[in-house]
Amino acid sequence: MTQPPPVSVDTLKAIADAFNAHDLDAIMAFFADDCSFDTPRGLEPWGQRLTGKAAVREGFAARFRGLPDVHYGEDRHWVSGDRGVSEWLLTGTAPDGRRVRVRGCDLWSSGTAR
Repeated sequence: MTQPPPVSVDTLKAIADAFNAHDLDAIMAFFADDCSFDTPRGLEPWGQRLTGKAAVREGFAARFRGLPDVHYGEDRHWVSGDRGVSEWLLTGTAPDGRRVRVRGCDLWSSGTAR
């Protein structure tokens, strides 16, 4: 089983860079085999939970298909113990031409505190 790098501001910046490059291989290098990712939309209070590397990868691939020019800008990152936070402004254009602009954040965790 692969282990992701420890949570650090540099790691969070590298994750943002990988998302902005739309590089699924680079993105997934930051995720453990048994990872999970909660999406904002879904029937549960946390949205939809994607579990396992294959499901998380497909979720991100769907994001890139749904917003082909998606970009995460105005990002800020911080870490406390084994938890990290990334704030960002998502911008993009849906296939129907609708412009999307959403402020959001990701909450990251790692089994290794650094």
